[in-house]
Amino acid sequence: MTESTNQGKSTVNTADNPWAVAELNHKVKVWIEKLGWLWVEGQLTQVNMKPTWKLSYLTLRDTQHQASVEITASTQMLRSLPTPVKDGDHVVIHGKPAFYEARGKFSMWVTDIRHVGEGELLARIERLRNLLASEGLFDPARKKPLPYLPRTVGLITGKGSAAERDVLSVAQGRWPSVHFKVRNTAVQGPNTVPEVIAALQELDTDPSVDVIIIARGGGSVEDLLPFSEEALQRAVSAAATPIVSAIGHEPDNPVLDNVADVRAATPTDAAKRVVPDVAQEYALLAEARSRMNAALRGWVQREQSNVQSVRSRPVLANPLTPIEQRREVIERGLTLIRRDISYLLKEESSAVASLRAQVCALGPSATLARGYAVVQVLPRDGSEYEVVTSIGQSPPGSQLRIRVGDGSISAASMGTTPAN
Repeated sequence: MTESTNQGKSTVNTADNPWAVAELNHKVKVWIEKLGWLWVEGQLTQVNMKPTWKLSYLTLRDTQHQASVEITASTQMLRSLPTPVKDGDHVVIHGKPAFYEARGKFSMWVTDIRHVGEGELLARIERLRNLLASEGLFDPARKKPLPYLPRTVGLITGKGSAAERDVLSVAQGRWPSVHFKVRNTAVQGPNTVPEVIAALQELDTDPSVDVIIIARGGGSVEDLLPFSEEALQRAVSAAATPIVSAIGHEPDNPVLDNVADVRAATPTDAAKRVVPDVAQEYALLAEARSRMNAALRGWVQREQSNVQSVRSRPVLANPLTPIEQRREVIERGLTLIRRDISYLLKEESSAVASLRAQVCALGPSATLARGYAVVQVLPRDGSEYEVVTSIGQSPPGSQLRIRVGDGSISAASMGTTPAN
């Protein structure tokens, strides 16, 4: 038998006097709320969060025992965390136990979530990433392009490391004449950052170095932590030489990947990005040469076709055609001109003959031929002969010229006799 107090009144819980479900849930709620605010450690699972939701729902499970508890948190609070939460995160939560009377369901209302262990390191890295991003160190406009064919490649990596062997072997296999300046430094532990910065500054001031690769193999978050240190990021950002980050494997993402000019998934990928493949370049040259030859042949064929088309035109097939055509026109013109001139000459000849006949009929020659004569006298002043029309013109002694049909007779006036 159990005794309890409900709102100041003592009630005996028996088979004849059982509690209602609502009363049970209310008493449990009162007991649970007495626990107050608690810090609880566990692993997150079943993270159910959407940007449009006001509340998000997660499950916190004990990694050592088969136990779990549902937790409820503000979506805005979760989105403001330095590192977004996800399934598998090891965290410490600050919350208050809650019991929902209507459904008889136990959960916790959470106001703070903190990553622990590796999660804390990731959170610290994320805070630095956000700081540098706000300063513009990740801006794509700051990224320097890689040279097409570097003369000398600077390599900062661990001595005798697999990353060094991968970069050198792959790069020299792609372009045998490539030259490297290797600077071996610590790639793990407290000496990593100062040694890498010193090597970086040395290679950056070397005018023969065209690009610098910082390479390291994979490892845990703690192993790769030096490549997320702020001092190294600022040294890389200040460098004038293009920097390639080749830290770890594809899933690894130190802050150096964001600050460097180019991020390579692996050291091998860095060598492929920095050094072109000579075989591929030869293939590209052959392809370009083939395309140029085809283009040139096509152009020549088009021009030959155009020339053939022009040559097939009548004016070029027989260049004398225009001259012959003009000659025919001129010959037709000459024929017409000759015909017209002949016609005109014939007409005019007929007219002249007619006029000559009229002149002959009306002129003195015909009259003279019938036996008449024309007497002319030479004036005393010696001027031209004049026709004698009066006896007064030829006194005795005047020099006369008598014209008859077949010539003229010279005579002298012997005397004159007036007409009756």
